[in-house]
Amino acid sequence: MMQKSTQSSKLTRLIILSLLGAVSLLLFFLNFPLPVLPSYLKIDFSDVPAIMASLIFSPLAGVIVVAIKNGLYLIAGGGEPVGVLANFIAGTLLVLPIGILYHKYKSVKSIVSGLVTGTIIMAIGLGVFNYFILLPAYGLMMGWGEMTHTVKISTVVGAILPFNVIKGIIVSLLFVPIFIKMRRWIEQQQAKFA
Repeated sequence: MMQKSTQSSKLTRLIILSLLGAVSLLLFFLNFPLPVLPSYLKIDFSDVPAIMASLIFSPLAGVIVVAIKNGLYLIAGGGEPVGVLANFIAGTLLVLPIGILYHKYKSVKSIVSGLVTGTIIMAIGLGVFNYFILLPAYGLMMGWGEMTHTVKISTVVGAILPFNVIKGIIVSLLFVPIFIKMRRWIEQQQAKFA
């Protein structure tokens, strides 16, 4: 009987993560560029379901939702692999600190600390990753040849860093009130799946 209950709980968890991944994909399509930055950098709210998963289950569950979203997007032919990889890394770097800090302290303050930490880690991490891997890969994929240090550093400092800081702030401003409203429900779900 206990094994059946455990299997049922795992199946329910898998269904919820899949649903959150699908909602995340839908939110991914509702995006908009920022006026002063390159148009390929778009703000979306697809990390919100991943953050919810990281709070209800674990930080890794949030990463799974980010992976489901990006996998579905890639399968649907929505983007090139370099952009999908960048989005996966961004989501992971944002979601993990939020989940880790929340599960350690379980408070609104830990959510805010996680959002700030996640935003900083995402911005710096993507800056470094873009400089060394994504921008050179994108340049080769587009047939531009090797990018110079000046082009890479100006892209990172002038576009990638500010974009990810702004994205983190916007997602944070959206998520904190959602968390405050849904905190009791999130805690009920945690108890159910503990």
